[in-house]
Amino acid sequence: MLSSSQKTAGKELELARVLLVDDDVTSRLTLKTVLEAGGYCVDSAASAAEAVGKLDERQYELVLSDLQMESPEAGLKVLAHARLMDYKPATAILTTYQNERPDARRSVLIKPEALPELLSKVADLISQRAARIVERQLRHA
Repeated sequence: MLSSSQKTAGKELELARVLLVDDDVTSRLTLKTVLEAGGYCVDSAASAAEAVGKLDERQYELVLSDLQMESPEAGLKVLAHARLMDYKPATAILTTYQNERPDARRSVLIKPEALPELLSKVADLISQRAARIVERQLRHA
């Protein structure tokens, strides 16, 4: 039987879980490979419906969604659903469109052609989420 300190140590070693949503199989596999090489545990979905199902089944630190998939608003629907989750994952939009300006207050554009910067942006989003969780816990303590 594990002691509480051993259970805590095991939790510290868990990889941050990312949900990657993109209908383009090449982009999805490339980004999944990059994120996994960066040390993240990545689940992927090819549609908004699949992503919503995964969000309801398990918790994620970060949800990365393509903006336009089966419909122009599919990515925004995924992010809206993610923001309704009690565990409040960080969210970001993946896009190759230069002129798209989604809700900039709550989303970060990550362009697949900027792969060298991707891992840094992902780490920043997950760190910001962790800081928000600590702030909420301190307010409620």
